[in-house]
Amino acid sequence: MTDHPNDLPDPELPDPELDALFAQARALTPEDHGAAARFLTGHRARQEEGRQRHARTLRAGWVSAALASAAVVAGLTVLRPAPALPSSAAYDAYQSAWGEGW
Repeated sequence: MTDHPNDLPDPELPDPELDALFAQARALTPEDHGAAARFLTGHRARQEEGRQRHARTLRAGWVSAALASAAVVAGLTVLRPAPALPSSAAYDAYQSAWGEGW
């Protein structure tokens, strides 16, 4: 069997050798630090993108709610009955000429 760093150790290894093997596996290398830095950079970018997306969603929600409220107010304004017209001499003459219900 070839000696490869990922091969399982022989079960007959004495404890000091096994302890040294575990200590070597726990020791961080520059590659480990680089991988951690790349992961953290990407993770922070994804978090920031998520925060920005959430802020856009909130803004869009407020804009939609404001537009819906404005539409309701405008609809109620249009649907309310028109105020009674003031009576004038011309209106009275027109009404008397055509009669009721013109």
